[in-house]
Amino acid sequence: MATEGNAPLRTIYITGLRNAHALENEAINIIDRQLDRVDNFPEVAERLRMHRGETRQQIVRLEEVLDGLGEAPSSLKDAALSVMGNMAALSHAVADDEILKNAFANCALENFEIASYKSLIVMAQAADLQSGVSALEASLREEQDMARWCEESIEMITTRYLSLRQDPSSSNH
Repeated sequence: MATEGNAPLRTIYITGLRNAHALENEAINIIDRQLDRVDNFPEVAERLRMHRGETRQQIVRLEEVLDGLGEAPSSLKDAALSVMGNMAALSHAVADDEILKNAFANCALENFEIASYKSLIVMAQAADLQSGVSALEASLREEQDMARWCEESIEMITTRYLSLRQDPSSSNH
């Protein structure tokens, strides 16, 4: 219900939801750019595709929570994060070790998203807006799973990258 909860805390919570929505939309763009460049890393491509689907569902959940509060996502925030994400991706694309930089950035992004969802859950509870908590907890679990995979895959990605660098006939993505 749009009127439930503490008004000042509700405003903070809505801002957080909009920020998370913009972040998840940018995560889709980041995943799409990475999928174009991971030919030699099929495990990475498979996990990115899976997480892309989860991220799409997270966006839907955030939109449903916002809608339940009588609110909508912020197009301005979505656009601003897209510009920043594109600039970061360009800096990685020119790097010789792009796959490693992307792997490190993915670890950072997933942990940022985990912190964001944990904070949103606390905000919802503090504002007495319980209706969206289960959706946020579902997204939190997906981000925790992806963060775990990112961390566990660093060794495999690094080892394969080193192997490919020793073979000049292979692509280095």
